[in-house]
Amino acid sequence: MSIRRLPEKLVNRIAAGEVVERPAAALKELVENAIDAGATRISVRIAEGGISRLEVEDDGCGMTAADMTLALERHATSKLPDDAIEDVTTLGFRGEALPSIASVARLTLESRVAGGDGWKRVVDNGAVVAEGPAALGKGTRVMVEDLFARVPARRKFLRSARSEYAACIDVVKRLAMARPDVGFIVEHDGRRVLDVQSGQDQLTRVAALTQRDLASNSIGVDIDRADVHLGGVISLPTYNRGIADHQYLFVNGRPVKDRLLVGALRGAYADLLARDRHPVVALFLDVPTSEVDVNVHPAKTEVRFRDPQLIRGMIVGGLRRALDEHGFRSVQRPAEAALAAWQQEPVAPQPATPSLFAIPPAFAHSPAPHSFRTDAGAATTAVLHDRIVDFSAPRDALPMGRAEPATAPVPHAEAHPLGIARGQIAKTYIVAEAEDGLVIVDQHAAHERLVLEQLRHGMSGHTVPSQGLLLPEVVELDEPACDRLEAAAPQLAALGVELERFGPAAVMVRATPAMLGAINCQKLVTDIADDLAGYDAALGLSEKLELVAATMACHGSVRAGRTLSVAEMNALLRTMEVTPHSGQCNHGRPTWVKLAMDDVEKLFGRK
Repeated sequence: MSIRRLPEKLVNRIAAGEVVERPAAALKELVENAIDAGATRISVRIAEGGISRLEVEDDGCGMTAADMTLALERHATSKLPDDAIEDVTTLGFRGEALPSIASVARLTLESRVAGGDGWKRVVDNGAVVAEGPAALGKGTRVMVEDLFARVPARRKFLRSARSEYAACIDVVKRLAMARPDVGFIVEHDGRRVLDVQSGQDQLTRVAALTQRDLASNSIGVDIDRADVHLGGVISLPTYNRGIADHQYLFVNGRPVKDRLLVGALRGAYADLLARDRHPVVALFLDVPTSEVDVNVHPAKTEVRFRDPQLIRGMIVGGLRRALDEHGFRSVQRPAEAALAAWQQEPVAPQPATPSLFAIPPAFAHSPAPHSFRTDAGAATTAVLHDRIVDFSAPRDALPMGRAEPATAPVPHAEAHPLGIARGQIAKTYIVAEAEDGLVIVDQHAAHERLVLEQLRHGMSGHTVPSQGLLLPEVVELDEPACDRLEAAAPQLAALGVELERFGPAAVMVRATPAMLGAINCQKLVTDIADDLAGYDAALGLSEKLELVAATMACHGSVRAGRTLSVAEMNALLRTMEVTPHSGQCNHGRPTWVKLAMDDVEKLFGRK
């Protein structure tokens, strides 16, 4: 078969396959054009998820009739003033978006420059069908109708209108997040679903487009290294999601979904979240144009860095330092659903208890009335339901609780924000009184984090104290597991685990971390071997050991169900206040919550 030139219409459809794969892709190109045109207000209208109609209107610089003609030709753009494609500073520059969209849909383009007349041009699946004057203000309006209506092979692969709408709104949110100086309005099937004003600060814009309580559960990031700047907001580890759909990454103002950046983000939260939980982040990376290639993907959603290790190290190290600086901070309020469960509920009367003031059986038949003395010295008795109650009688029959008398003063919130322990509930939760509220601590989760931080401290060059076993314990494993343990033995020794090879299919454990106390060596060593094998092969040994440390911490933490003395409770609180990341356990759950005094008073109707 001889080589031939493809017709222009087919070339445009092939280009459309690269650029316009679904309505959201077309919408992305149109909104990017509006931003590059200098718009301060962009209105988006969507019908049936964008399948039947997309409309984008802006107040940018607009185009003349001649410019509109060029804009609908392939490889025609105003975004490359010279041939230096590596110095692109705009969102789009290929010049294929409008002709590609017009080749697979009916496209109506209207525009007017300041001081000029408006003009309209209509292209139906690659053919110009109408043009003429148009009435509109300065700016541009683009309408795309019946996408892929004449390309059934592409149309049948579109998803439902609901799914396509979700993709469209995600595209607009990402672009709106990158440009808080631009206002955005989105309407879907006549209903306004998004309205953000121009001139917002970055945190306000991010919170408005994600979840409003992110502002009180996030950490600001502002890092400079050489000519690279990293800014944005990241959520506390305890403020996380089950899917990674709330991770927004930008390079030079361009939304991207880059593997390097996603991997670096995962590394920064490596031992702070469970594997199936994801933080909420919006990170903005500004890199010199000579150090990044934004032209490696037709949709420009992927980038390539000249020095990827610098970028990865900056993200991982910068985010870890930002999280470290916030110490024990956690989500400050209990979950709304849990707080809503604190309601006043009627108590059904019991047959044996005719009144709220009924006397317990132990006091119902006192042999003789006794009295107790008030400060005035008068004898005092009480008569309820014709029975004399002895208030000075032994109270052994009453339910007794173990709590500290509230005589110790509550420390200042600035010095000890977790307050002072007052008691323990269900042998699991520590109840403390703080200056500004009631604090409830999960003792197992908190101590698990404290042990992990001590182990991590040991890995950074400070050997963890070990406790030698009276009789070394032999643990039998398969040969590959023993090989992995033997290779990691020097690093495990820094964590307090001293072991050596004992034949082809066993290891001998001579010491364990002293902080773990008496533990099951067989289970500990087996779990360590499994972790060394199970984590991603791309991780280095040191990164694997960071994750192994979390497993070790779980073995030695204070278990739920253990009764603690008040001194032990206070010691745990004080250690939490000075330990990084103690606000969340190794799986990303909060270790403590605080119920503000205002909330307590609301529960009792005082406010």
